Amino acid sequence: MQQKWSAVDEYLEKMLIPADETLQQVLANNQRAGLPAIDVSPTQGQLLALFVRMVRAKRILEIGTLGGYSTLWMARELPPDGELLTLEASPLHAAIARENLTFAGVADRVTVAEGPALETLENLGNHPPFDLIFIDADKPNNPTYLKWALHYAHPGTLIVGDNVVREGEVINPATTDASVQGVRKFIEMMGTNPRLTVTAMQTVGSKGWDGFTLAWVN
Repeated sequence: MQQKWSAVDEYLEKMLIPADETLQQVLANNQRAGLPAIDVSPTQGQLLALFVRMVRAKRILEIGTLGGYSTLWMARELPPDGELLTLEASPLHAAIARENLTFAGVADRVTVAEGPALETLENLGNHPPFDLIFIDADKPNNPTYLKWALHYAHPGTLIVGDNVVREGEVINPATTDASVQGVRKFIEMMGTNPRLTVTAMQTVGSKGWDGFTLAWVN
């Protein structure tokens, strides 16, 4: 099935997503630098861009930068006075992301904060709340990322959590996989929080079988 899922993704991308040399070059830069090929797909990147438009976001928080591919999709949708703060633990990934974002012409809107995301979040102080928060980092820490996301959210903030289905392992309560455990706690916390209206979608495609959560802060 993976071959067919990937073929459908390629078809949808060809039919719906305009060719973009800058985005393609960013992916090539990431590959050349040896970064893992775990960026969002082009159709997923376009979805993130649409989320930015739909909530009319001016301030975005991204937890997990990698090489800045998803960052770029979102940053392009910001108004001239908008800002995107993206958190990346790896010095190499952060350096590549800064190069990519400068190359793409959005560095004036984006701050790449290097270091463990939890430390950065603890030191944000009185930062204004974010309109859109994209959580796509180490899954064992997802529950704590959600706590910080809620701290820096306001009514109307959209919180997106990526990679939550984990090839179906999310339904396994006996799992010893720390990433799956983190995702299960993350989902439980959202489902029991009265501040949130939440749904989740399973996805199949070039990235395999996975999915994402959408949480609206009431």
